[in-house]
Formats: sequence, C-alpha cells, structure tokens
Amino acid sequence: MPIIRRLPENLVNRIAAGEVVERPASALKELMENSIDAGAGQISVRLSDGGLDAIEVTDDGCGMAPDQMALALERHATSKLPDEAIELVTTLGFRGEALPSIASVARFSIESRPRGAAEGWRRVVDHGEVVEDAPAALPPGTRIRVDNLFAKIPARRKFLRSGRSEYAACLDVVRRLAMARPEVGFVLEHDGRRVLSVQPGQSGPARVAQIVARELAEDGVIIELERGPARLTGVAGLPTFNRGVADHQYLFVNGRPVKDRLLVGAVRGAYADMLARDRHAVLALFLDVPPEEVDVNVHPAKTEVRFRDPSFIRGFIVSGLRHALEGAGQKTAQTPAAPAMAAWTSEIGQVEPIAPAPAPSLSSLFARQYAPQHTPSPNRVSEAGAAWRGYEAQVMAPAQDLPMGRAEAAQEAAPEAVRHPLGVARGQVANTYIIAEAEDGLVIVDQHAAHERIVLERLKAAGAGDKVAAAQALLLPEVIELDEPGCDRLEEAIPTLAQLGLALERFGPTAMLARSVPAALGKGDVQALVRDVADDLAANGDALLLGERLDLVLATMACHGSVRAGRALNVAEMNALLREMEVTPRSGQCNHGRPTWVKLLHGDIEKLFGRK
Repeated sequence: MPIIRRLPENLVNRIAAGEVVERPASALKELMENSIDAGAGQISVRLSDGGLDAIEVTDDGCGMAPDQMALALERHATSKLPDEAIELVTTLGFRGEALPSIASVARFSIESRPRGAAEGWRRVVDHGEVVEDAPAALPPGTRIRVDNLFAKIPARRKFLRSGRSEYAACLDVVRRLAMARPEVGFVLEHDGRRVLSVQPGQSGPARVAQIVARELAEDGVIIELERGPARLTGVAGLPTFNRGVADHQYLFVNGRPVKDRLLVGAVRGAYADMLARDRHAVLALFLDVPPEEVDVNVHPAKTEVRFRDPSFIRGFIVSGLRHALEGAGQKTAQTPAAPAMAAWTSEIGQVEPIAPAPAPSLSSLFARQYAPQHTPSPNRVSEAGAAWRGYEAQVMAPAQDLPMGRAEAAQEAAPEAVRHPLGVARGQVANTYIIAEAEDGLVIVDQHAAHERIVLERLKAAGAGDKVAAAQALLLPEVIELDEPGCDRLEEAIPTLAQLGLALERFGPTAMLARSVPAALGKGDVQALVRDVADDLAANGDALLLGERLDLVLATMACHGSVRAGRALNVAEMNALLREMEVTPRSGQCNHGRPTWVKLLHGDIEKLFGRK
C-alpha cells in the first residue's frame, strides 16, 4: 500500500498557491487587500508587462516589525482573526495563506516600517527560500514586490496569457477595490505610465462614475435603500445606457468585491422588462448586511459569498433597483442639450395653431376604405428591392411623427398572397410588427429582427473569401473613448476589422479613431458600434476561432445597421422587406436566436373566435 507522509512545507505552499494565485491579478488582489486591511490611506501599484515581470504595491499603512514580518510569511498566520469567530470577520483577507503562497512561486521582496520606528526591515524570499534579511530605508508603511511570477514553474507559466490580457485583469482588480474603498487613494502605473489615479475622500457615486464611465453621472440613478439590517447603495445606469457584455456590473458585499450568481441574477431580474436579452446594465451596487448573515469563507479567493436568506437578498436588490429606476421617470440616456431644447421650444411656439379637422362620418369612412385604389405598388422582387433600398438610405434619419399602429388599404390583389410564402403586407402594429396576409393565414413579422438577419447575410457575403467589404468613408473621423484594454483589443483586430469595412486606428492610450464603416450599414451610431465590437472581443477573446469571432463581430455590426423597432413603414417598404426575407438564408431567426416571424393559420384564427 502507498505510505501516507507529510508534504514538505514548500510543496504545501505551492499547492496553496494553486488555489490563491492563479495569475498576476490574483497576487495583486491579495497584496492590495492586505494594504487596505492595514489602514492605508494611499496605495500605489506599479506593473511591468501586465504583472508578468513585476508587481509592486506600496502603502502608508501601519507597517510591520521584523518579527511580525517573518511570521507573516508563514502559513495560517494572520492578524485579522483576534478570536475563533470566523463568521464575524470584517477584513478583506483572513486566511493567512497569501504571502507564503506568492513567495513560493516567485521572487518575493517585502519592506516594512511601523509608525514611530527608527528604521524599516527588508526580507527577500526566492521561490520559498529566504535569501536576504536586513534593515531597509523607507517611510512608514509597507512595500512588496513580486518578480517573475511562476518563473521556475513552467507548467504554470505557460498557461498565463499575454501581457496585455494580464494587464487588463490587473486593471479590473484595481478598479473594483478603488470603488469599494472611496476613502483610500489609488495610483496605478503600467510600464512607467500612469493609468489610473483617484484621490481619497470622494463620494461613492463620484468614484464609480470616474472609474467606470463618466456618463453615469448624467445617465445613472443613485440608489439608497434600507430594509431592516440590510442596506443597499450605489449607482445604476438607466436602461438606455447599457453595454453588450456584463463586465460593467460591479457588485460588493460588506465592502468586498464579489462575483456572485445570486446578485447577478437579481440585477438581471430587475432589468428584465427594460433591456433586450443581449444587453446588460451598467452599475455598481454596495450591499451591507450583518456579518452573521453572509458567509465569505466559501471560496479560496473570497470572490463568492453565501447568504443565510438568499430570497430576501434577491427581492431586496430587485425592488431597490426598480424603485430607483422608476423614480427617474421619463429620463433617458443621451438627453438633448438645453440650447437644443430651447430652440425646439421656440420653433414650436412660432407655429400657428391648426384648427381640428371635422370628424368624418361613419359612412364616409366606410366608403373610403372600400373605394378602388389606383396607386401603383411594386409587385415584383426587383421593384420591391429597389423600393426597400431607397428607404434604407434613410433608415437612420429621424423618424416621422406617424401613428404607432395603422392599417392601410390593400394595394395588391388577393392572388399575390399565393405567390409569396410570407404573403403581402396589410398594415403595421406599434411601428414594430408587420402584419401580412398569406395564403394559409396571418403572418406577423418583427421588422428589426428580420432586417438584422438580412444585413448580417449581406455583410457575410461582402466579406466572403478574400474579398474586402465595401466601406463608407466618414466625412469627419470619429474619436471613440474606451478604456485601455478595450483599445488594445481593437488595435489587435484592426486588420480583421478593415476586411469588414470598419477602419480604425489607435488615437492615444484610451481612444480609437474610426475612419470608415461598412457600406452595408449606411448611417448609424459609430460610437455605439465600436464600443459593442470592443465588448464582443472582450467577451470572447481567444476562446473562439477566428471565423466564430468574425461572425460575432458581424452580428454586432448588423444590429447597428438594421431598421429599428418603432419606425413607421409604408406598404411598399413592408412588402419589400418581406420579399428580401424570402430570398435571404436563415431569415427565420435573427442574429440572437429569436424568431423573426410567426404565423397564425386560418384554423387557429377560427378557433380563437369559436368558429371551430
């Protein structure tokens, strides 16, 4: 039989490091949490090559004496649990495994000086072995440097990503901790360049808006709600201020950044009837509950929590978010500026009032509805396509003030419904759904979903093989501001996006310049298009093959180039869309898997009215 033996201390630390130190961002998180728990008012972080070469964290906290420093590098030694009440822990770190685990897989240098001490002390551990222990000169506080993470463990090193990817993960860690602690100042430098700098003492919403998106200050609502011992605060973006991925949702429990499925599900439930399924809210929520109501000791990295009453927490978050969003009234993102509204009001005031037209009689309405129509309409696919393309040239123009729902007299003879599988258009409901009469029933078409699929197939055909899709040059190039990781991803994808007709170039650390868009999209919001493409690249990264990533980017472009719901169409335009659908592959579903049309058979309609 195999003999049971005790593992060597260095091997035990390496096994613990496998749980705690997954990548540079994991080590950075542990070091910054220690600085916060030490009472630091200012934390400075320096990275080299995304943390692969070096991570340095400096704080002005309480510092450590030499004997305490040596004890801190032993496993399960901590100052954060004064007794055995682990369920009442309020600090960010408490396991006592972070420092020895990191020191076992890298060259680890720690320098510290307590307040009031004459000098500091320095200790260096190289992959578990102490190589230096001597006095050091530094101001009160602690400075820790981690060099060449996993350098002597190639099996772990080869699974790390590129410097840019690791830097993006480190930046996310700093952002989350900076939002969690507005009373602390944070500075982040990467390869000698200052990336992030926030001052201590800011209010929570102001700190969040500065870090996440400046637009949140105008396009967000403040959340403040208390129910019993629970308290929910933060800032939530309006439904119209959304993103293509959920990476812009920041959740905190008792000041601890978490990624909990219960909280994510509660956010999704709160926005369920206000957002499309492929869009995600932008928010930062801070939940404070008594320590005995939450278990933070369920994950080695402390990123998951468990609640004693999860149904209460979910209902509390859902009701808090909905109450705050309802309080915003009719407010939406991208509201017009005050001068524009003043000009609009003055123009309205100059318009002479129009006397209301006399109400028509019932007999005149009946005669008008059944009078013969002489207006010609396209009844061939080519003519219909020409009518639709003429309309497409203006799809992004401001919508006319037309009724939300209307029925127009049929302009095609009844036999036309026999020739076309999707029938002929008879009207439009809510300026969103086309009602068509087919040979065997009634067809209802979602105009945005249907046109989205048509545009996607055009984009695919335009860029098939080695062809370069036609591009529409912008009269004035647009500058799109993004965070640095998003710009890095777009910069790497510039050759691929150029093949699709989207010409971008780097315009500083946190901005991209758009010079052209795919011609198939026509006019559109270039800012939103580029941001969503960056979100797609962030969500999928290198996990998908090139062809799959291209399909996802094309789907995002198609969504921005499609006729929107809420746009009024005339009968010719509706029929043109139906004819395009009939010759487009996979037109039965949109790019997100939703159906583009449904049919009620004659028999189904008769059942609804009790005729069968």
